[in-house]
Amino acid sequence: MSSEVLHGQTYAPAAAPASAVTAAGIASRIERLPICAWHVKVRLVIGVATFFDAFDALTIAQVLPVLAPMWKLTGAQIGFLISVGYLGQLLGALFFGWLAERIGRVRAIALCVATFGLMSIACAFSWNYESLLVFRTIQGFGLGGEVPIAAVYISEITRAKGRGRFVLLYELIFSVGVVAAGVLGYWLVPSLGWQAMFVLGAAPLVLIWILLRHVPESPRWLASHGRLAEADQTLAGIEEATRAATGQPLPQPAPTTNAAPSIAPSWRDLFGPNYLRRTIVVWFIWFGSYIVYYGIGTWLPTLYRTVFHLPLEQSLRYGLISNAIGFVGATLCALTIDHVGRRAWFALALAGSSVFLGILWINGATTPQDVLIYGSGAYFFATSAAIGVYLYTPELYPTRVRAIGVSTATAWLRLASMAGPTVVGTMIGYGLGSVFLTFGVVALFAAVVVALFAIETKGRVLEEVSP
Repeated sequence: MSSEVLHGQTYAPAAAPASAVTAAGIASRIERLPICAWHVKVRLVIGVATFFDAFDALTIAQVLPVLAPMWKLTGAQIGFLISVGYLGQLLGALFFGWLAERIGRVRAIALCVATFGLMSIACAFSWNYESLLVFRTIQGFGLGGEVPIAAVYISEITRAKGRGRFVLLYELIFSVGVVAAGVLGYWLVPSLGWQAMFVLGAAPLVLIWILLRHVPESPRWLASHGRLAEADQTLAGIEEATRAATGQPLPQPAPTTNAAPSIAPSWRDLFGPNYLRRTIVVWFIWFGSYIVYYGIGTWLPTLYRTVFHLPLEQSLRYGLISNAIGFVGATLCALTIDHVGRRAWFALALAGSSVFLGILWINGATTPQDVLIYGSGAYFFATSAAIGVYLYTPELYPTRVRAIGVSTATAWLRLASMAGPTVVGTMIGYGLGSVFLTFGVVALFAAVVVALFAIETKGRVLEEVSP
């Protein structure tokens, strides 16, 4: 690839002759791109989808305090209604992860958005427990695919330097969606009824056209499938947009090693000698953080209402406080993980969550104020781990199976999401302390696994970490 000099700086032309384009060259050109307005625009478009993914996922927590007494639901029914949505998410994560390796990241995300947006409308028209159960399961299918594929896409268009901060500031939108679900639930449910939350959750349907028209496919994905001319053309457009946004020429690409040739994606890669240890470790992080995140997050408003008999508005307000504290934890992770490192952050976050849960177990969780204080502390740490693992997992796998690797890992999120609410619903008769003890032991075990076996990926090029 030739180079030119402009304003005293050396840069490479935007596109190379077709015969000179390689997967390694594509990776090198991405690594030279400074984060600019183009990246922020793409992050914003996909971020809107992720915002509503979180909003729709947590909507059930806001409507259950109304539906539980209205439909006379038992604890087991409530737990199952929460969990069945995560069953749909588990199946959706696996399916759309497989699909994203075959049709591309952007089109797969658009299909996910269409699925969960349409089903949000269907949920608003639910007439009984059984109908909501069915619609919520199908909605979960779309919800489960969008976030992991979006995380993969954002990682693939971002260079190694500052990747943690950039990716997690994007992932922070998920936490914003969680908080928004709490805020809007607090205002809308008492005044407009529970259906209003589901109607609002259908808003991202208008995003699909913008997504397909204005967000380019991942050049890394195109190159990994041997579509080098398309990768070159797509990346040339991104480079031009970057030059226009920065007003500066691009530096010469540095050589990138270990860029694998085009190989058909295979589930077996996740369990091969290079990736088995990584797969096991990251699965522990997903399960350990999300059993606390969803087990506590989706049940807290209902616990305040049914166990402590607080008024509806106070129950929703307490749940909102925990969501806001969790958002602070996620923000702290986004701003500091590039400095602290991935392994240390996850070990500390999981251990911190375990400590607060242990306190709740010791004191018996006898007052709503105790649950609010210590439950929010556990949620603070669990949320920071839950957001960070969306950064860490794409870094562990090569492009050819990155979507499969992330989506399979998020299957453990879904298992935890199903197990957490179910544990609360079935064990609540034995006292809240036993529930918090169970969650705390799982989080502590995950912290030990991370501390002993996780690898560090901070500041490393994706192709270097995962050949």
